[in-house]
Amino acid sequence: MRPGFGQVAVALIAMLALSAVSLVAFPQDQFPTAPAQPYDAAQLDQLLAPIALYPDPLLGQVLMASTYPLEVVEAARWAADPANAGLSGDALASALEPLDWDPSVKALVPFPSVLQMMNNRLDWTQKLGDAFLAQQVDVMDAVQRLRRQAQDAGKLTSTPQQTVTTEGELIYIEPASPDVLYVPAYDPGVVYGPWPYPAYPPYFFPPPPAYYYSPLLAGIEFSVGFVIVQRFWGWDHCDWRYHRINIDARRVNVINRYHIDHFHRPPFEGRTWAHDPRHRIGVPYRSPQVRARFEPRLPGSPQKRYEYRGHEQAPPTVRVPRAQPPAWRVEPRVTERTAPRVTPPPTPRVIPPPAPRVTEPPAPRVTAPPAPRVTPPPAWRAVERPAAPIYQRSRSGAEAREFSNRGRESRQSTAAPRPPPSTPPPSAPPKGGGSGGGQPRWR
Repeated sequence: MRPGFGQVAVALIAMLALSAVSLVAFPQDQFPTAPAQPYDAAQLDQLLAPIALYPDPLLGQVLMASTYPLEVVEAARWAADPANAGLSGDALASALEPLDWDPSVKALVPFPSVLQMMNNRLDWTQKLGDAFLAQQVDVMDAVQRLRRQAQDAGKLTSTPQQTVTTEGELIYIEPASPDVLYVPAYDPGVVYGPWPYPAYPPYFFPPPPAYYYSPLLAGIEFSVGFVIVQRFWGWDHCDWRYHRINIDARRVNVINRYHIDHFHRPPFEGRTWAHDPRHRIGVPYRSPQVRARFEPRLPGSPQKRYEYRGHEQAPPTVRVPRAQPPAWRVEPRVTERTAPRVTPPPTPRVIPPPAPRVTEPPAPRVTAPPAPRVTPPPAWRAVERPAAPIYQRSRSGAEAREFSNRGRESRQSTAAPRPPPSTPPPSAPPKGGGSGGGQPRWR
């Protein structure tokens, strides 16, 4: 039966969740605190076989940078960016200056073959860093042990690329040129002779072909020459006799100058390397002893919170044992000389009754009547009447004479009558008889 869409979706979500768990930086207290067994000589030789024949300055930077695996990943991705791949010299140093990485990680950026190897083999890088933090002395002894095996097998000698010197049982490897570094590559199963630990075969990382001229045969091959950036080179020295890495504090503070000036980071003080847990970025420590050394120095630890409040150090935890009650009680023996102790009865405690609570009635609330609202009379406003229409239409001559005659007749009908003349005109004799009969004719 084929699985349904819901089952496939649930399976995919579970796979993504499990893959994301490995990328999340959990707090240290969420990991099991079971004591981790230290690495023995066979396991240390297995881890260090690919890098034991590196030049001492490069090997020291690899050991220190392996304790900061997430910063190694960030540096490898940054170096692989086409915008940064072509940088070198002072331009590369200026581009790396504002990045908040440990100086050992920045020192590996000019050597992309080494940085790529540590990024591609991240499990090996983290194991190497855990071993160096918990067993620094054993790690440096394992490097010298492997170098002696390679020298006894006739594979470790001085070449035009590097110089090999021996002082007693200690073997030192230095670059032949102060300006160019050639990274060695070899097959551990060949250069060290017969491997003494069949149960723990050495790690072997084939070198990237882009940086090597020919494949590995029976000895040590060297990469192309990488230009050394002087700002990141020469500030560490492997002290094989005292099993430590000496540090030039002045050179380290030059590398960290940007963060010292802009973020008020404390400058490095001292002459030997010390792990900085701030650059660990939440990666858990394998050993509980290492965790106890560096976890209180983290920014969010209880110790740091206590110091942030102004205390010099966290107060020691003092456990006061709780007093245990006696198993039995021995009553005093009553004799003639020892009178029994009479304890008077306790005086009864008289609690007076509470006084009655008198509550005064609230005062009546007097509300003033609202004032009458006076509305002023409206102001009289003259009403403008529209003006009489003005006729602008032109009239004909006949209409104008008709309107003129009408007006004249209207004026004559309303005018006052004139008095009669004294004598009638001669041309108009009166009609009829007497003085009456006709009306006078007005002009």
